[in-house]
Amino acid sequence: MIPAMPAIAASSSQASTAVLRFGRFAAMGSVVVLILIAGVWASWGTAQHVMLTKGREQGTVDVSRCGSEVCWGRYTPLSAGSQPRARVVLEKSVAVERGRTYTVVVKPGGDGAVRSGPAGVLYAWVPLGGALLLASVVVAGGLLRSRLAWVMGLSGVALLTAAFVAV
Repeated sequence: MIPAMPAIAASSSQASTAVLRFGRFAAMGSVVVLILIAGVWASWGTAQHVMLTKGREQGTVDVSRCGSEVCWGRYTPLSAGSQPRARVVLEKSVAVERGRTYTVVVKPGGDGAVRSGPAGVLYAWVPLGGALLLASVVVAGGLLRSRLAWVMGLSGVALLTAAFVAV
C-alpha cells in the first residue's frame, strides 16, 4: 500500500476479492448441483421401475429378435397377476443379446420392459456415474476442492465399473 493512500482502499480490495471468491463458489456450485440433478433425473426414468417393483409385473424375456435400437421377445410372468405376452420390448444395448433370457420388470402402460436385479439397478444408474465424473472435474477446477473431487470421481468410476461387470 502506498503510504499516502488511506486504509479504506486496502479493505475495499479485500472485500472485492471476497465477493469474487463467493461468486465463483456460487457459480461453480450451481453447475455441480445442476450436473448431479441431471444425472439423477436421467437415471430415475429407468431406476424407478427396477427399484420400486412392488405392484409391477415381473418376469423373464426370451429375446428372439433385435432391431437397430430395440430387442424384443416372449414374456413369461413370474409375479402374481402378470399375464404372458407374445412381445415385450427391451432397449438394445451391449447388455442385451439375441437368444438370451433376462429377468425384467414391465413398464406400466405399454410393452416396454427394463432389466431387473443387481445388473438392472446398476445399469439404470449409469447416467449418474457419468455425472459424478463430470462434476468431479468442475469441483476440482472450479471449486478447488481436490479431496471432494477425488471422492466424486472415484465413486463415478466405481459405479460405471460395477455396472460394466454386472451387465
